[in-house]
Amino acid sequence: MDKKNGALVISLDFELLWGVRDKRTITSYGNDIIAVKKVVPNLLDLFSQYNIKTTFSTVGFLFAHSKEELLNYIPSLKPGYKNKNLSPYNGHFDIVGDNAKSDPYHFAPELISEIAKDPNQTIGTHTFSHYYCLEPGQTSKEFKEDLKAAIKISQQNNINVKSIVFPRNQCNTEYLEICKDLGITSYRGNEKSWAFQGNGNKSSLPNVYARRLFRGLDAYLNIFGHHCYTWDELLEKKPIYNIPSSRLLRSYSDKLGFLEFLKIRRIKKSMSYAAKHNKIFHLWWHPHNFGSNMDKNLKNLEKILNHYQKLNKKFGLDSHSMESLVEKLEKNG
Repeated sequence: MDKKNGALVISLDFELLWGVRDKRTITSYGNDIIAVKKVVPNLLDLFSQYNIKTTFSTVGFLFAHSKEELLNYIPSLKPGYKNKNLSPYNGHFDIVGDNAKSDPYHFAPELISEIAKDPNQTIGTHTFSHYYCLEPGQTSKEFKEDLKAAIKISQQNNINVKSIVFPRNQCNTEYLEICKDLGITSYRGNEKSWAFQGNGNKSSLPNVYARRLFRGLDAYLNIFGHHCYTWDELLEKKPIYNIPSSRLLRSYSDKLGFLEFLKIRRIKKSMSYAAKHNKIFHLWWHPHNFGSNMDKNLKNLEKILNHYQKLNKKFGLDSHSMESLVEKLEKNG
């Protein structure tokens, strides 16, 4: 297929409780986390049915089979966040179980193995500890040690990670050289709009709330555009490839169920735009987003994948993981 044809890229932020532990608890959100054990196999079935490639950007902690194994990978240099609650090393390990069998909230080696067996799926990194790259107090040296740990534990599981998704979309461009030095070739940047920038605690609260409001509106109505990207834009390797986000697939909302058709229509229109204009559309979400209302979320996803299939036949829209897109960029660049 000619490189000028459009492409659908999908990445998933695979993190379990490590990704929300500073905001939620096992009591308040545990059922959604446990449900990921059912969500992932269902996702793999759908991806296989529609011949979809994706990247599972995985928190390094999840690779461990036991707490003892995990502790062996923890770097001596840990993130020095000013907000101590952000660090999992400040007491959270006290509630981590002994092994994956007894603790489905913090370990996922079996799910990772299932993903790795699928030839269309790729495993990237979401850092080792769900590291926040823009938070005050942390340093580039701490980030490097965290990323080295993520790479080490993945390699011990015969997985060579080549892409990174920065937790909470806190993309620190100053850290991209570190990523490059450690063998990472691509990252998922943010949409090119003020409402989608991950600024950590540097933002004032009014700005945070305003961004959240407008992001919510944009999920249903075209406020900020389609966020599709040309091949030439992606070929600008600085210093690794930026494959920016286009859209978060938000979970089904009971309160806003009557607006679900607008949300899916918004995504499908952007996909159509990408297909017709030979651009790249990058969709992402977390597997735990499907933990509640799993069937409805999967049906929404199937509507999107069915639309992809139609666009693939009519316009040649292709499916890519972040890694396979880089291969195409390298081949045609």
